[in-house]
Amino acid sequence: MIVDSHCHLDYPELYEQLDSVISRADANLVKFLLTICTTLDSFVKVKEIINKYKNIYGTFGIHPHETKLHTNIDTDFIKKELINNKKLIGIGETGLDYYYNHSDKTIQKKSFIDHINAAKDLNVPVIVHSRDAENDTYEILQREKKNSNLKILIHCFTGSNEFAHKLIDIGSYISISGIVTFKNSVNLVNTVKNIPLENLLVETDSPYLSPVPFRGKPNEPSYIKYTVKKISEIKKINENVIMENTTRNFINLFNLDINEV
Repeated sequence: MIVDSHCHLDYPELYEQLDSVISRADANLVKFLLTICTTLDSFVKVKEIINKYKNIYGTFGIHPHETKLHTNIDTDFIKKELINNKKLIGIGETGLDYYYNHSDKTIQKKSFIDHINAAKDLNVPVIVHSRDAENDTYEILQREKKNSNLKILIHCFTGSNEFAHKLIDIGSYISISGIVTFKNSVNLVNTVKNIPLENLLVETDSPYLSPVPFRGKPNEPSYIKYTVKKISEIKKINENVIMENTTRNFINLFNLDINEV
């Protein structure tokens, strides 16, 4: 069994053929999915999807690119959105993106901290996006983790080996996407070798980042098996062991009882 810990099922490429997407995922051992919110409009579809499919969970969050358009969303707003829906199990995606800088860094940081505070108050994981922002991301997470119950999931990790181990030292989980299958991902491959199994999750980030052999085409949850296969090769560990550990990590991190589904 595999869990796709980060996908965007509300995006048109997937949403417009969702029954087929979920069926193909199931046929490829992807039994649970976490569909991620990025905007208020996104959240409307996320709620619709999780209400329709028993094996799909959701989050509430504002992507760092979108924070300048959502400056009214604070910790209290976020908490109200999650508090009455048991299938909303995480907060994010949130974080910092200095590669594109679609939103001012100050606005991104405030939004990130508001999301983290909501996650701490509700005792749910925060799903973190970090691109070209390792120092600020780590500084905020380290500070907010101190003397708190903060649960951290770094999504689509592509950072340095040093960054990975600093994150692991504060108890973070690290999710690997199809990027690890790309020929030019030599540094990421070397980093994945050293990430302990107990800190590892897998994701598609679909409809983006299709793994080889589908690179350049829309991604979908069923393709996660290629990421699992690549991690198995990197770590020289059987694919079933990768599946078992990443699934167990997801269940433990999000405090799920999958027998209820």
